[in-house]
Amino acid sequence: MAAMKPRTGDGPLEVTKEGRAIIVRMPIEGGGRLVVEMTPDEAADLGRAIQGCENVPM
Repeated sequence: MAAMKPRTGDGPLEVTKEGRAIIVRMPIEGGGRLVVEMTPDEAADLGRAIQGCENVPM
């Protein structure tokens, strides 16, 4: 019998700290979610890049 893995499914944008990593779970068009693991420094860089983007509401 094959191992059953939980499906992430659709859901809200989530950002959590797991161990030393920051995990981002982002819903995507067409269903499902994009899951990205990054370091705290990478998360800070991403936040600054998003803030620097034009037409992004704060």
